[in-house]
Amino acid sequence: MGVPMRDVDGTISRREAGAGDVVLFLHGLGGSRGSWDAQIEALSHRWRCVAWDMPGYGASAPRHPLTFEVIADAVVELLDHLECESAHLCGLSFGGHHGLHTALRHPNRVRSLVLADTSAAFGGDGTDPDQWRQSRLAPLDAGLTPADLAADVIDGVTAGGFTGIERDRALAAFSRISADALRAACELLPTHDVRHRLADIAAPTLVVVGELDEETPPAYAAELAQGIDNSRLETIAGAGHLTPAEAPGAFNRLVHDFLESLPKAPPS
Repeated sequence: MGVPMRDVDGTISRREAGAGDVVLFLHGLGGSRGSWDAQIEALSHRWRCVAWDMPGYGASAPRHPLTFEVIADAVVELLDHLECESAHLCGLSFGGHHGLHTALRHPNRVRSLVLADTSAAFGGDGTDPDQWRQSRLAPLDAGLTPADLAADVIDGVTAGGFTGIERDRALAAFSRISADALRAACELLPTHDVRHRLADIAAPTLVVVGELDEETPPAYAAELAQGIDNSRLETIAGAGHLTPAEAPGAFNRLVHDFLESLPKAPPS
């Protein structure tokens, strides 16, 4: 079991537990720091596990304009605050994008990457970015809040039978998002494309995907693993788009074993 978690609110807010090398968890479009409770509980006995609220989400201050470069710089700002020279980054979906952009923009600050249910670029299946934005923003334009949308969105991206405490946590994490923050993220997400730069990523990388993920399907994960030299691909059977929540036991074992396989950080 892990150690007690604590919340730290400020310009960049976070939840954390444990001591040692930092593992920074980066939530997805419909998440916040509570999305990673199962990982913090399982891994904080060995690492300092930190789950942020990305800029504008949860209790973190917004950044204008919101760009992937701004988010990558915010990751480094948080690492500076944690007095951490380099960290393991674990990102889900949109958070995987953040991990990729940080590894490319600040390579010396990233010791390793875990990329879960994510992609090298938006729209690999031919999705039109303007139509995607419109479909995501229309409910907000109609006056609905992220909390109103949470159940339908979570149930729509997960495999059947996603129930219990992990679904409750996913709903609670989604409900902490403000409409303005979700709108800014939806405007940004379709601009993601690092396909031509994957070979520049030197950090050891674990790519994880749910077997039944329809949002960022296994073919997207294979593209990442093929493009990043020092990487390996793992598929979690029966899981959809939220593998850390849908299959926390399997996901946590993969992350634990991957991190244990890496060289330890030199003493500071």
